Amino acid sequence: MDGSRNLRGMIGSLLSRPDEIMLAAGASGELLVARLRLALALMLLLLPLTNAVTGGIVGESLIGLGAALLVTAFALLWLRLAHRPRRYLWLPFATAAFDVTATTVVLALLGWQHLPAALNSMVVWCCYVLAILMTALRIDGRTSLFAGALAMLQYGALNALVFAVASPEQLLSADYGAVTGGTQLQRLILLAITTVMTATIVYRMQRLVEMSGIDGLTRLPNRTWLLHRMPRLLESAREDGLSLSLALIDLDHFKRVNAEVGHRRGDRVLRHLTTLLNDAIYGDEWLVRLGGEELVLVMSLPTGAAWERTEILRRLVAAHRFDVDGLGGDEPVRLTFSAGIAACPHDGHDISHLLGRADRRLKIAKREGRNRVVARDG
Repeated sequence: MDGSRNLRGMIGSLLSRPDEIMLAAGASGELLVARLRLALALMLLLLPLTNAVTGGIVGESLIGLGAALLVTAFALLWLRLAHRPRRYLWLPFATAAFDVTATTVVLALLGWQHLPAALNSMVVWCCYVLAILMTALRIDGRTSLFAGALAMLQYGALNALVFAVASPEQLLSADYGAVTGGTQLQRLILLAITTVMTATIVYRMQRLVEMSGIDGLTRLPNRTWLLHRMPRLLESAREDGLSLSLALIDLDHFKRVNAEVGHRRGDRVLRHLTTLLNDAIYGDEWLVRLGGEELVLVMSLPTGAAWERTEILRRLVAAHRFDVDGLGGDEPVRLTFSAGIAACPHDGHDISHLLGRADRRLKIAKREGRNRVVARDG
C-alpha cells in the first residue's frame, strides 16, 4: 500500500509544474544543457571525419557531416535563447524534441542510403540515450518523460516503416549485421529503462532542491524560497497594478522561553505557533521562516489592509496558550510577536529594500514596548 502510494506521489510530482526554486534551478540547467549540446555537436563533427579516414562509406560520412553541422547551428541558437532564463517557457520541450528528432532524421537518412543502417547504427542510436539523459539537468520530470516518450515513439515508427518496406534480404548487411525484431524490441526497452532512470534521478534532485527551500523544523518555506519566489511575485504585482506587502515578524522574548523550558521544548512551541499562523492565513498569503524566531508573512495587500491582517494574527497569537510538551503537563506558554510592514511599490521594488524597511519598522515596534504591528516609520 505504501509502495503504491509513494509511486503515485512520485509520478504526480514528475508530471506537475515545478515550483519557483525548481524552475530557477531548471533555467540554469537549460543553459548548462545548451552549452553541453554545443560541445557534443562539435565533437560529433569528428565522427564522420573518422569514418571517412578509416575507409567508411562516403555517403554515410557526408550525411553524418551534414547532420553534425546542422546540429551545431541549432546548438548555437538554443544557447543564445537559453541565456535569457525563464523567458521562453517552451524552450526545454523544444530543445528536447530537437535532440530526439535530429537523431531520428539522421537514422532515416542513413536508412535511405543503406536500409539496415536506419536501425542498426549503434553510434547514432546512442544519441537517443544522450538526449534523454541530458533532460535530467533541467530538473523537470515533464521534460524527461516527454523526451523518452518521443524517442520511443519515433524509433518505433521508424522500425515499423523499415519492416514494412524491406524484404528479409534487405535487412541483412555485412557492415551492420542482421536487423531483427528481437533486437529492435530490446532497444525500445532500453529507451524505456533510460527514461525511467532519468525520471528517477530528476525526482531525487527535485527532493533535494525542495529540501533546500523548506525549513527543517517548521516545514515552512525558508529564506532560499523567499529569495527565489519574491521576484516573481513582485513582477506579477507590478504587471497587474497591485500591491504586495510583507510583514517581518519577530517573537517577543523567545530566547527567554528557550532558556526556561529548554531548546527542544522551545522548538515544539515554535512548531505549534507556526502551525497556528499557517492555518489562519489565506490561500494567497505565504508564511516563511527566515531563521531563529523571525518569520515573514507575504500578502497581496496594500499597507493598510496588510496591517489589519497582521494585527488580527498578532491578537490570535497573544490570546493563545502553547502547550510545551504536547501532553498538557507543563504550564502553557504565552507568546507575543512584534512586526514591521513594508509594501511594494510604496516602500521599494525588490526584496532587499522591502526587508530593510520592514526591519526598521520592526525595531520601532520593539522600542515602543513590543507586541504590536508598525506600518509607518513614525
